[in-house]
Amino acid sequence: MTRADSGTPVVLSGEEAAWLRQVLVTCSQLLTAVHRDGGPASALLAGMTRQLADGRSPGGLLYDLSLAIDYLDFAPAARSDR
Repeated sequence: MTRADSGTPVVLSGEEAAWLRQVLVTCSQLLTAVHRDGGPASALLAGMTRQLADGRSPGGLLYDLSLAIDYLDFAPAARSDR
């Protein structure tokens, strides 16, 4: 993973990676529940995700979240340059 502004690598500790993964999983679960429930909240979710820069659908956003979770789960270990 690299910083968007500089392209420098970002190294997370195990604790940071676990915390970030839990945040992503919680977001995914929340979006899935709202999408599955239907009704006004689902329509609002669809409208909000389509306003994102790339106009994602709720399913597209869930895909991105899953990809981020997979990246954290299967990222190679950080190596020292020493």
